[in-house]
Amino acid sequence: MTVLSDAWDYLTTGANWSGDGGMLQLLLQQLLLTATALGLAMAIGLPIALWLGHHGRGGFLAINVSNIGRAIPTFALLALFVTLDFPGDGDFGAYGRAGLATLLALTLFGLPPVITNAYVAIREVPADIKESARGMGMTGSQRFFRVELPLAMPLIVSGLRLALVQIWATATIAALVAGPGLGRIITDGFFRTNYGKGIAGAIVVALVALVLEILAAVAQRAATPARAASTSRKGVPVPQPAT
Repeated sequence: MTVLSDAWDYLTTGANWSGDGGMLQLLLQQLLLTATALGLAMAIGLPIALWLGHHGRGGFLAINVSNIGRAIPTFALLALFVTLDFPGDGDFGAYGRAGLATLLALTLFGLPPVITNAYVAIREVPADIKESARGMGMTGSQRFFRVELPLAMPLIVSGLRLALVQIWATATIAALVAGPGLGRIITDGFFRTNYGKGIAGAIVVALVALVLEILAAVAQRAATPARAASTSRKGVPVPQPAT
């Protein structure tokens, strides 16, 4: 209980949140790092997965290559990147020291759920709906944007939701190479046997992860009811759930 009490004292002391190296600054750094890594994973992974899913080719290779990324520890990638001339351990603007190496490692970590979910989402669009759209004279791009993508959106968002929370939680490892984020509070606290400080950092990471999960769940739920309405307005029959 003493450690929890120390953690509470640390969290409720305003000086620990302000200034250079304060909790607020490190929190914003980790949010920026997470958002950028997720954005890069989306920019790289979504076009590949959606194209492969739409054309139905190369999916087995894409999913298995992305799954290999799951087996490689993110810290191993980070440790490798910081030892190279590029990206190295230098400062990278608002991302701080070793920021570029951390950003690349987290982007690679976020690719598997983005690619896998997006590919599976497109491939699982019912064949009869695709055939109906084709029979109505829709071109390939029209079928994709007006039929397949709206129906696949909930599962695509599910992959982004998973990647978001995973990247946020994993971003704390940046502190192991003197990088940005709340991991610095955790590692510094335990290194100096100031366990209350370390636990305080872990609590903030956990609470923010919970908030991000809730926000992502709301976004996923918002995407779900749009499926049927979006496609039915286009004149394409959509299977209705059994009652």
